[in-house]
Amino acid sequence: MPLPLNVAPDHRTVVPSSLLRRLLPFLNWPSRITRRTLRIDALAGVTVALVAIPQSLAYAQLAGLPPFYGLYAALVPTVIGALFGSSAQLSTGPVALTSLLTAASIATLAVAGSEQYVAYAVTVALLSGVFQLAFGVMRLGVLMNLLSHPVLMGFVNAAAILITLSQVPTLLGASPPATGHIISDAGYVLADATNAHARSLLFGVGALVLLIGFRRFAPRWPGVLIVAALLTFLSFLTGFAESGGRIVGDIPAGLPAFSLPPFELDTWIRLLPASFVVAVISFMEAMSSAKIAAIKTASKWDENQELIGQGLAKIAAAACHTMPVSGSFSRSALNLAANAQTGISSIVAAFCVLLTVLFFTPLLKYLPQPVLAAIIIMALANLINVGSLRTAWKASRDDALAAALTFATTLAFAPQIQNGIFTGMLVSLALFIYRRMRPRMSVVSPAAAIAQGAIAQGAMPNQATGIVRFDASLVFVNVSYFEKAVLRLEQESPGLRFVLVSCGAINGLDASGVEMLSGLVEELRKKGIAMAFSAVKPHVRDVLDRTGLAERIGKENFYLSEPEALGALALRNPVS
Repeated sequence: MPLPLNVAPDHRTVVPSSLLRRLLPFLNWPSRITRRTLRIDALAGVTVALVAIPQSLAYAQLAGLPPFYGLYAALVPTVIGALFGSSAQLSTGPVALTSLLTAASIATLAVAGSEQYVAYAVTVALLSGVFQLAFGVMRLGVLMNLLSHPVLMGFVNAAAILITLSQVPTLLGASPPATGHIISDAGYVLADATNAHARSLLFGVGALVLLIGFRRFAPRWPGVLIVAALLTFLSFLTGFAESGGRIVGDIPAGLPAFSLPPFELDTWIRLLPASFVVAVISFMEAMSSAKIAAIKTASKWDENQELIGQGLAKIAAAACHTMPVSGSFSRSALNLAANAQTGISSIVAAFCVLLTVLFFTPLLKYLPQPVLAAIIIMALANLINVGSLRTAWKASRDDALAAALTFATTLAFAPQIQNGIFTGMLVSLALFIYRRMRPRMSVVSPAAAIAQGAIAQGAMPNQATGIVRFDASLVFVNVSYFEKAVLRLEQESPGLRFVLVSCGAINGLDASGVEMLSGLVEELRKKGIAMAFSAVKPHVRDVLDRTGLAERIGKENFYLSEPEALGALALRNPVS
């Protein structure tokens, strides 16, 4: 008799395939791969690579590293992100926001481009990757929701301004004094335009004009690659470097050495907060791209698996001795537009970058750095979202305040922009807790209840019943607020006989709530006032029953609805 598929000849159960597929999500690809999908993915990969090569050089420059480090970050990390992530369209590699965060994290610790600076960047890649991997393994993807969308948008919009300003000196070919503050450096250059290098200005502004033209009139063309190639050739012909212009320069032949950064406790402790911010923000950026792709392709994605994939990609970046990576919004959009079906598109893109690193790096030598600055600035169009801030203002003043403070503090603390996101998270959480301490509450005195027609039809109105409507769970942060409101009602309502608590919106009751209600029931009872409850939800009633509070309140004081309660209480206290 044939053995079941999942049983080995010695009758020991084989590891379930579902577990393997969860640990190694790329095992799910074969079921979706056909000749047609291979052709589509290959074309998508080549398209993404045409954009990734110049972008990678630009983002490494933004991170304060020699440009060729961006190519290293677009190799193995891209493949790892595709193999272990959950989104078929998400393209992993160097991105603008993560590059800026990396530069901000280590700007005050070492000179940009130095050997020590590179070592710090690699360490940030490792630590941020470990954070993401740990979050994914522990299924903590839900914790990413602690960073609200308005706070994230406040940070991203401020970061976009800082990225633009950080590229102004390079775009103009100027050398500002190293003040350590992005805004000050850009202000110095703009205030004294005579420091600008004329040819650098022409190349930088020319690149911007061409990129805008491609985006508007030929969005399907690889405008970034065409502009970079054209201006690189023009740089070579006109002797841009010989005239004082800055170019990419020689790129080391071959592949990077594979090794993890050495363990240095003091350095790791110093970089832990910044690495945490890189882990959180870069994943939020990747998550937005994965969500969009999932919606447009009607497919599923797993935030915890994506955390694992992005974390392993960052660790791979550290092993390749390069900068932190993340999911790219622009390159993922290209994958989506090209109808990429699996992560094979990212593997093809990485293979194209590999060919470039091995055989074509001499062609990149004369690429002007002002052109890279223009590429970075153009990428900001995908980051800036002023409309989301307007929406936050219309939806909630709390959200708007948190977004505004995040925006302002990010600019103020630059280059330590991680302080901006910490400020925003603390403010949003503080406002959240404050609002839970003082939730929406309606206290209706007996006289007002009669004036508003609150007494049930058919019941004899009287001056003895006050109503308390509480729109939140009754828990430790707000029990004092509730108790004070009830006692104030008692003090301001002579002749009060009943306090009716309308519980329709009370979804929870904790130990502090039980203790407060127990004391309040006894205190009011001593004054001849009974507390009644209407529309109590089953799980709240279970708490009252288990703690014995329901028995102390008395079953005669529980009603199915507010109208029923008001009618019954009116009959219990008829007007004489």
